Amino acid sequence: MTSPIRVAVLSFAHYHANFWSEVFKASPLATLTAIWDDDAARGRGAAATHAVPFEADLDTVLAGCDAVAICSETARHADLIERAARAGRAILCEKPLATSLAECGRIRAAVARVLFMQSFPKRFDPVNLELKRRLEAREFGRIGLVRVRHGHFYGRDAGFAASWHAKRAASGGGTLIDEGVHGADFLRWMFGEPVAVTAVQSSALLGLDVEDLAIATYRYADGMLAELVTSWNFVAAENSIEVYGQTGSAIVGGVDLASKDFCNAAWLKTYTGGERTWTVSDTVPRFKQGGFHQQNALAFLDALAHGKSPPITLEDGARALAMILAAYEAAALGREVTIRFE
Repeated sequence: MTSPIRVAVLSFAHYHANFWSEVFKASPLATLTAIWDDDAARGRGAAATHAVPFEADLDTVLAGCDAVAICSETARHADLIERAARAGRAILCEKPLATSLAECGRIRAAVARVLFMQSFPKRFDPVNLELKRRLEAREFGRIGLVRVRHGHFYGRDAGFAASWHAKRAASGGGTLIDEGVHGADFLRWMFGEPVAVTAVQSSALLGLDVEDLAIATYRYADGMLAELVTSWNFVAAENSIEVYGQTGSAIVGGVDLASKDFCNAAWLKTYTGGERTWTVSDTVPRFKQGGFHQQNALAFLDALAHGKSPPITLEDGARALAMILAAYEAAALGREVTIRFE
């Protein structure tokens, strides 16, 4: 694709649109051509903040760009992706991909002939990348248990609680689909796909229409268990990821919002034998370095500019969502559910 790549942002419903816009404006590979939003006031405000034109007509926006970044309400993803794909535009889409497997099917059909990238920023965190390298080297032996705690405290904020994030029709659910999908993708990326899940959820703490706390336990074919805990009410936290193997363990902190401010050193601790003390890595998480959410936009531009496949695909988005939807089903039924990767 010729440079500079003309990028338009479709919707500022999700705050991450601001981080992506910063990248598109600053990168020598791109130019931010326009902002579109079905909420004109929101779109005009974002356009003023980023000093780019606001355009109310979506067809006009699509005619004037090469690629789009979609940060709408999750329930609007499929419609906007279909419009952009029909215009032949490359697409970067905020997580989660959709609210249902049926919407994933629509998206899969729509993007068959365009470049599509799903946003999952945990894949660019250097601490996570180091952990993945060490797992692939089997430093901890066969893994028996993984625990992922991922979330934040924004549910306590009245503005967030009143936003579309907490409205099931717009978001597809609460913390499990919003924050838990990060953990689901992390588990797939690190350990492959589980076969089944049990889950429980609660809305008792915040009293919202959707869950503010959820626990899902994924079972793997080799017997490994993975616990995913997510909440919008983690006011303070430390350990984000725990990995327990036959010959070693790893503890990661500072890689989610709840732990970012409380974990200021020893972000990755490992034990692989010998003296019973942690070995501390000097790798610093992206949350502590800055630029966490910007990495998706940078990778998207790199793929477009150099004709490469995007590092995170539609299937990554669809399969992480399948893990989350299966957890919702398991919680509703009160029993283990086999995960349908469709």
